[in-house]
Amino acid sequence: MLIYHSKRTKYRKAHKGRVGGVDYRSKVEFGQFGLQADQACRLTEKQIEACRTAIMRRIKKIGKLWIRIFPDIPVSAKPTEVRMGKGKGSVNYWACRVKRGKMLFEIGGVSIEIAKKALQLGASKLPIPTNFINTLNPNPNHS
Repeated sequence: MLIYHSKRTKYRKAHKGRVGGVDYRSKVEFGQFGLQADQACRLTEKQIEACRTAIMRRIKKIGKLWIRIFPDIPVSAKPTEVRMGKGKGSVNYWACRVKRGKMLFEIGGVSIEIAKKALQLGASKLPIPTNFINTLNPNPNHS
């Protein structure tokens, strides 16, 4: 299991921060199909990896997958049943702040049916609603 996080950081621990706003500039750049976040949240490295494995199982070795997010924020937590104070807890996991509209994953080299099914399987592993983006036929209602 691949676990993604930064090898080196300037500071060991980070502030919590808030996730909000909309990413208007994010679009499909590498493949033909994309999975776009429909809500702002923090995604953990385990969620990203679970999504990646689900997509890769479906597209097999036919297509190519691009991961457009990277968990670069260390999230710390104190152990259970520990009293308040005595400093900040140790780093528990790594996370990625995702704005609404951010392109999370992209697929290329597969048919639209396989891409749609693969990205649906991947989206089921994520805690947020997502959209399937198709660049081959960007507006299916108007033809």
